Amino acid sequence: MATTGLGSQGPLAGVRVVELAGIGPGPFAAMLLADLGADVVRVDRPGGAGLGIDPAYDLTNRNKRSVLVDLKADGGADTVLDLVERADVLIEGYRPGVAERLGVGPDACLKRNPRLVYGRMTGWGQDGPLAERAGHDIAYIALTGTLSMIGRPGEPPTVPANLVGDYAGGSLYLVVGVLAALQHARTPGGTGQVVDAAIVDGAAHLATMIHGMLAAGSWQDRRGSNLLDGGCPFYGIYETSDGLHMAVGPLEQRFYEQFVTLLGIADEVPDRNDLSRWEELRTVVAGRFRTRTRAEWTEVFEGTDACVAPVLSLREAPHHPHLAARSTFVEHGGLTQPAPAPRFSVTPVSVRGGPALPGADTQDVAADWDVPGLSTTGKETTG
Repeated sequence: MATTGLGSQGPLAGVRVVELAGIGPGPFAAMLLADLGADVVRVDRPGGAGLGIDPAYDLTNRNKRSVLVDLKADGGADTVLDLVERADVLIEGYRPGVAERLGVGPDACLKRNPRLVYGRMTGWGQDGPLAERAGHDIAYIALTGTLSMIGRPGEPPTVPANLVGDYAGGSLYLVVGVLAALQHARTPGGTGQVVDAAIVDGAAHLATMIHGMLAAGSWQDRRGSNLLDGGCPFYGIYETSDGLHMAVGPLEQRFYEQFVTLLGIADEVPDRNDLSRWEELRTVVAGRFRTRTRAEWTEVFEGTDACVAPVLSLREAPHHPHLAARSTFVEHGGLTQPAPAPRFSVTPVSVRGGPALPGADTQDVAADWDVPGLSTTGKETTG
């Protein structure tokens, strides 16, 4: 079926997605599908979600449309099921059992649309002893062991914002699962199904390589003691004379030789393969970086394979020459934001619309999706 409303750009043009409004990884997953060209209709509740940023700045709702439906009111569930009947995918992020109580659980939706991919996004999963418990990103990655790897030895683990749990272990795994299930549903004899995406599952899966190294004895189960966790003196962060930082990562010998030469310490550093002298090596490297500013060191390493880069802030990053040349960040509606990723040679993607304001598209979606009941289920509109 044809995509309507926001245009037909991207490889998912023609895919219709219903997103039951929530916070965190569910909206981000739906944004990614929208970025890829899907017509994503977000079902917002009258009065808002009660948690989150000003909708006008919520970039995870870009490229979507929003309708208002009160699922607790008479006819609310039926209206959502009318949307489901016309959709390919549904995404919800409620606690287990909530969607069922609201009348829009998997059984009700798949009965109405047997080819529907029903994507469920939770922290703990749909079953297990903790399934009913409240939680947030930090608890999920803590329990999987992922958080324990991040940070300096002798210090508490470092909180990696909500990138590792919510978005990497949650949203991206949900999107992979949804697309795989959609492929199955569209094959001859294929059917819809439920995708149970749990952040604990995804965050654990992200560490697969580390678990292999742990089993092989090449990874120590303690923070800041390994090649890739900051324990290695030639894979880490160093402060410069102006209080800023450089990221260092010349793991290969030929890159390392460039690094120590350009840093000016080639004749004084100990053998990097002697782990007993790693702290000595770290001290030499740190001392040298503190002699110049970040800008000066950036110039020193510019155009080399020494694998050194300045640590830029969120506001600085869009202005870096490489990122600017690739348009890694774009401006839309006065908001600077990361561009959709990845890129496609035949079906390019773009930011086509700003954050969908709650209920602003109710009338358009009612017409486009042929769901006239939408016009009477949500009265609070913003445009």
